[in-house]
Amino acid sequence: MSVPRFELAPGYTISRLLRGGWQLAGGHGAVERARAIADMQEFVVAGVTTFDCADIYTGVEDMIGEFRASPTRHGELQVHTKFVPDWSDLPRVDLGYVTRIIDRSLARLRVEALDLVQFHWWNYAVPGCIEAAQHLHRLQVAGKIRHIGGTNFDTPTTAAMLDAGVPMVSMQTQYSLLDRRPAGAFSGLCADRGTKLLCYGTVAGGFLSSRWLDQPAPAEPLANRSLTKYRLIIEEFGGWDAFQALLRAMDGIGRRHGVSITAVATRWVLDQPHVAGAIVGARYAEHLADNLTAFDFALDAEDHAALDAVLAQAPGPAGDTYALERDRDGPHGRIMKYDLNRD
Repeated sequence: MSVPRFELAPGYTISRLLRGGWQLAGGHGAVERARAIADMQEFVVAGVTTFDCADIYTGVEDMIGEFRASPTRHGELQVHTKFVPDWSDLPRVDLGYVTRIIDRSLARLRVEALDLVQFHWWNYAVPGCIEAAQHLHRLQVAGKIRHIGGTNFDTPTTAAMLDAGVPMVSMQTQYSLLDRRPAGAFSGLCADRGTKLLCYGTVAGGFLSSRWLDQPAPAEPLANRSLTKYRLIIEEFGGWDAFQALLRAMDGIGRRHGVSITAVATRWVLDQPHVAGAIVGARYAEHLADNLTAFDFALDAEDHAALDAVLAQAPGPAGDTYALERDRDGPHGRIMKYDLNRD
């Protein structure tokens, strides 16, 4: 089956599966740059034409820019990046600061206008969040940005930016069978305001796969930042035993449909209200064929009943979107890197 598309804004469509770029930033192991750039073409040919990256993903905008300029590239391409001012810079984020970072992304990606810029603000206690979003809107009016979105904002702050006239077409948020926080108040806001969700963490850094079925909990330290991050989410979900119960239910569903646990995880997220697309992290194209099977089947009533029975027993992460991660002194906040936007 071909990759479906979604109209994120009038006249602007994206692939419902997005190729995520975080794993290309070096925090998940060494990256073979030439191979990573060459493999980008495989995603485009397969219909995954929308790439997600960020100004703070070291070197990734440059890699995508090199691919974009390559004479071997064929097919359309949409690139979503981010504007994430450093924690220590927040008091100094004015129009000049925003313009400098956006101009740098334009140069790295080798484009005249950015398809989508997703804004993040680390610390609500520092004033200036709404004003920074309005600066992005000014650059949108000036033609440097086509569309504006957000990443990892909670419900009240998202509503405040929309009320201030910032035309946010999307919010990138963590959403999976292990983390259903967006299904609460934030989903209601999306319904009211037409903001769509671009979801990461859909396979929980690889935890939602057969690799972990009937396996003991991994010992510390974990192999990469994704595993560290999503191991904490598993604990919030209900612990390792609850996680194994979920994997067993997903495995049964996958066997019924002839697909992997990972495909079940992705399909479930894509079926949630207001979700425009699922972001699947990848250094290379080795798992692309499996990722695409999420579009080869549909979850039926029996599947949902099996999943709901497990989810009813698991409290899951509580609170608004990204609230746990904003506690810099808590376990989720302590693993973050807050100052990655230096030149």
